Amino acid sequence: MTFPDWTPDDFRRHGYEVVDWIADYLARVEDLPVISRVEPGDIRAMLPPRAPEEAEPFDAVLADLDRVILPGITHWQHPGWFAYFPTGASPPSILGDLVSSGLGVVGFLWATSPAATELESQVLDWLVDLLDLPQGWKTTGPGGGVIQMSASDATHLAFVVARHRRHETPVEQMVVYASAEAHSSVVKGARVAGVRHVRPLAVDEELAIVPAAFEAAVVADLEVGRTPLAVVSTVGTTGTTAVDPVRPIGEIARRHRLWHHVDAAYAGTAMICPEFRHHQDGLELVDSYVFNPHKWMLTNFDCSAFWVADRRPLIDAMSIMPPYLRNAASESGQVIDYRDWHVPLGRRFRALKLWFVLRAYGAEAIRAMVRSHVELARGLAARLEADPRFELVAPVPFSLVTFRHVAGDRATDDLAAALNASGDVYVTPSHLDSGSFIRVSIGQRTTEARHVERLWQLIDDLAPPARSAG
Repeated sequence: MTFPDWTPDDFRRHGYEVVDWIADYLARVEDLPVISRVEPGDIRAMLPPRAPEEAEPFDAVLADLDRVILPGITHWQHPGWFAYFPTGASPPSILGDLVSSGLGVVGFLWATSPAATELESQVLDWLVDLLDLPQGWKTTGPGGGVIQMSASDATHLAFVVARHRRHETPVEQMVVYASAEAHSSVVKGARVAGVRHVRPLAVDEELAIVPAAFEAAVVADLEVGRTPLAVVSTVGTTGTTAVDPVRPIGEIARRHRLWHHVDAAYAGTAMICPEFRHHQDGLELVDSYVFNPHKWMLTNFDCSAFWVADRRPLIDAMSIMPPYLRNAASESGQVIDYRDWHVPLGRRFRALKLWFVLRAYGAEAIRAMVRSHVELARGLAARLEADPRFELVAPVPFSLVTFRHVAGDRATDDLAAALNASGDVYVTPSHLDSGSFIRVSIGQRTTEARHVERLWQLIDDLAPPARSAG
């Protein structure tokens, strides 16, 4: 039988159609409701029960993007997207991903595509300079950077490396420490690494770790025979973008031989602007660090940048060399094989889209975008603070605003639900020990002042008076 493959001309014709569809989508996304309105099972009900036996016309496939797929899409690229954190599917990044898919590289060894490895090393070294990270984290020094799938993967990996470094200690004695406000990936990562004990640390009025509470927890564990393994400092927590004090935590970690990991998944992008870098003072005391260009740096998912201050423990923990992977370049010791820098063997050419973004926009444009979003967030925070119906939950160091209705949880929850039902905006309801609150994350590439103004108008119209019972 003859395989009915596409010719280059078929691919060119249909490729143009797909690019046109994406361009049209990006142009009209603002006119779509931010969140999907379908009910569970609606999308599957529009799909046939069995895969097709015969080839279908590509026009039919493309038509079903509108008929089947779009109704079930929550539009992360909508300028009214104020939920969770942004995801940066910019046009240059989309094209970089397209080229990566076209090349079809699986770059686990330098030899499997030298450009994939060397471009990644260079782009990660560029980011060291752009974010003012320690120079020793460059691949020309003792450390180095690698692109992971997500910050969660990076946190899991940091714990595995820390555990391997302390391999003489029974894992059931090991303890991980993090803020009570840290991301859920800390607990999951500890579980994946086999660590059962995770200590949530007390936080101050700004929801940042209290260093004295961290040291007290370490001392208490040592006294009962446990082994403090690792601590996570978060620069921009998911709930409120609280900033843990990196330097004092690092000093305590050094004294007690803990691995110190910094999670800057969202806020790391802000460090491209010098005025935000004080938030990560003390990085020279850190063992590993992660931030996500796929959040606020205009690069589409997945692209998470992870650095280690010393790559030897990482490679020692991750390197397994079966005969079928041996090759002259690896044996020479002159190249990086990124298969030794994370759990999976196979890896996509993710650096290509980040390279496209950094070259197509330049650092100055990214700085301008970050500063614009922060200014919009602080403007919204000022309006909320001036209105007697609302109170801010936490400071606004970056572009996340957290607030609640003074009437209580019910009024706050009802307001969040009403905002999300509008179709124009999407926010994230959340909760602290002090009660319910609303997260407004301003960071979508196309969000402008008029979109934040629309959000404020909806808040103003939908919120009950301050005297309403909660």
